[in-house]
Amino acid sequence: MAQYGPRVRMMYVIPEFQNPTGITWPLERRKQFIDIINRYDFPVLEDNPYGELRYDGEKVPSLKSMDTKGNIVFLGSFSKIFMPGLRIAWMVANPEIIDKIVKLKQAVDLQSSSFAQRQTSYYIDMYDLDTHVEKIKALYKTRRDLMCQTMKEEFPKEITFTYPEGGLFTWVTLPEGMDAKEMMPKVLDKDVAYVPGGPFYPNGGHVNHFRLNYSNMPEERIVEGIKRLADVLKEEMAAYKP
Repeated sequence: MAQYGPRVRMMYVIPEFQNPTGITWPLERRKQFIDIINRYDFPVLEDNPYGELRYDGEKVPSLKSMDTKGNIVFLGSFSKIFMPGLRIAWMVANPEIIDKIVKLKQAVDLQSSSFAQRQTSYYIDMYDLDTHVEKIKALYKTRRDLMCQTMKEEFPKEITFTYPEGGLFTWVTLPEGMDAKEMMPKVLDKDVAYVPGGPFYPNGGHVNHFRLNYSNMPEERIVEGIKRLADVLKEEMAAYKP
């Protein structure tokens, strides 16, 4: 492995309700990951925009909480727990890393919006952000359950999907040989949309996947949208030749 070490400059991971799959790393995998990065000593960006949106199961310790060498840079965001259009985030890292990133950000865009930062600060001072998060968690959980149950009832049995413990996404897997991007125009004709899986893979392939978001639409539209999507999937499966 040592011969590959110099090629690893940095790693980016989303251990909690990962985008696009919705998968969460178990504790044992996190421990093994920390052992590896400590051995080869390279920085890791731990992106955690969805971590507060847990609906089931027990919270798993962050990678940063296990960091003993200062290799982990932890990133969080208000956009998923407070307001989607509010692009205000935070970072937990060693001071020397933060100093370098602040200088880099200044070179790119000077700073984040002072007005948006004040809005966020005033809301936290005047209201209970934790109560707000609990409200949206209850809403998103209901929508996740409904979407997954409707997919279970309506989708052909050959098509599978993840059942995330939190976050915003479920990851649908079609049989090998089917292409979600090619199928998409038929879905759009029914006023339904998803994100094809291929672009999520830097080396290509894996075109038989797509991502669905269950957080945005009201319940009746989720059911109707999944039924329309299922109609297309049934047509595609009828013509599918492995």
